[in-house]
Amino acid sequence: MNPYRTHTAGELRAKNAGESVRLAGWVHRRRDHGGLIFIDLRDRWGLTQVTFDPQRVELFSAAERLRPEWSISVEGEVARRPEGNENPNLPTGEIEVEATGLRVLNESATPPFEIDRERDVDELLRLKYRYLDLRRKRMRENIMFRHQVVELPDDR
Repeated sequence: MNPYRTHTAGELRAKNAGESVRLAGWVHRRRDHGGLIFIDLRDRWGLTQVTFDPQRVELFSAAERLRPEWSISVEGEVARRPEGNENPNLPTGEIEVEATGLRVLNESATPPFEIDRERDVDELLRLKYRYLDLRRKRMRENIMFRHQVVELPDDR
């Protein structure tokens, strides 16, 4: 059993509402909307939105410190997103995880380029920070596609 996660960030759906889960991954994006903090948590399998309620003062305070690419583990309960707040562009867009626990696994310096947005980045910079470049969606999809091609049966 993995001590950091019970599910991946790409597998939760509306049918999981009410379940207690633990996710681990990188902080993809952090949004503070006054009353709530939203974290998009990313791992190699997808993205899940995590919410932090200000009534959980200590937890909320810890979430305020989170920055992009920090590695974290989050415990919480899966909940359906409020009507009108669903994201049809994400497989996990019908749900969010309401955080009840947070563990920072590793802090990260500010990345030399944005990983959460597709922008042109100098190739030498991408190669210097290859381990970060491989976290970008396009690069991850390319590697997964290459793997699928290699796994095709040989009909020769």
